[in-house]
Amino acid sequence: MEDKYFEASFIRLLDKVTNGSRIEINQTGTVLFYQPGLLYGGSVEHDCSPQRSIGYYLEALLMLAPFMKTSLKATLKGVTNDPMDPTVDLLKSTALPLMKKFGIDGEGFDLKVVKRGMAPGGGGEVVFTCPVRKSIKPVQLTEAGKIKRIRGVAYSVRVSPQMANRIVDSARSVLNQFLPDIYIYTDHMKGANSGKSPGFGLTLVAETLNGCFLSAEMSSTPQGQGDPVLPEDLGRNCAKLLLEEVYRGGCVDSSNQSLALLLMTLGQQDVSKVLLGPLSPYTIEFLRHIRDFFQIMFKIEVQKPPEDERKGGDKVLMTCLGVGYSNINKTLK
Repeated sequence: MEDKYFEASFIRLLDKVTNGSRIEINQTGTVLFYQPGLLYGGSVEHDCSPQRSIGYYLEALLMLAPFMKTSLKATLKGVTNDPMDPTVDLLKSTALPLMKKFGIDGEGFDLKVVKRGMAPGGGGEVVFTCPVRKSIKPVQLTEAGKIKRIRGVAYSVRVSPQMANRIVDSARSVLNQFLPDIYIYTDHMKGANSGKSPGFGLTLVAETLNGCFLSAEMSSTPQGQGDPVLPEDLGRNCAKLLLEEVYRGGCVDSSNQSLALLLMTLGQQDVSKVLLGPLSPYTIEFLRHIRDFFQIMFKIEVQKPPEDERKGGDKVLMTCLGVGYSNINKTLK
């Protein structure tokens, strides 16, 4: 049995951002009793288990942060980039702009990568700050629009800085066939900021005319966990993954579907619509949770784009009425 240290670490993080949570785990570690407390927020530091990347912990914080009592400042330490979870770069470039559409922005809404840490050693550090909101505004994201530009970050730590350049060249060789406005930053962190393990990777984000963000990413195989990967192959494959994501389309990419659906559910009592690409298995399970906890069912319409318009694969238009959740923890001023 694989030790689930990262799950215990996740529960400890939830305990830190709440006030009055009761958590009991039985002797064998198979039953969890969890009684949630009030979302408190404030300043939190947490050492994430290096089995999973910080993205795994951040996904939950992104969903909870706007509803805290005081604005959250979370310093998370551990693995910033690994092949399994959404990396910190991906969440910074897609989840944050998505949340801004729901009215969650302003001073101090930021995600900073202070140190990078690749799997398996970790040693990275990120700081996530988020203001609190009284309520979430409904959205109508039904037209993604055409792709206007592609941005990206090729990062490398504890390997030759040339690796990042090789990734950029190979990614551009694929993407330049489609549009000219491509800029991929290279990010080579040195010394104490480079974590404990060598590695490199690429995060690509395509931005549409209507300000929707679609992303794809790849990281090198963690040291000692399989065949090493060539930077050229990584760049090419990541570019193809981005094209695949664009083909799937929609206004929200597959890694952020559930975040968008949650914010729609928690919105004011008004109709929200979002156009998504094909639903990922994770999203489908998430919809079941929304039904169980909020008694909200989405209206799901499948849209088949006409062949001649070249708008990619089948889309799904998700419509729901928000539950009108208002932040009960926020202090009244």
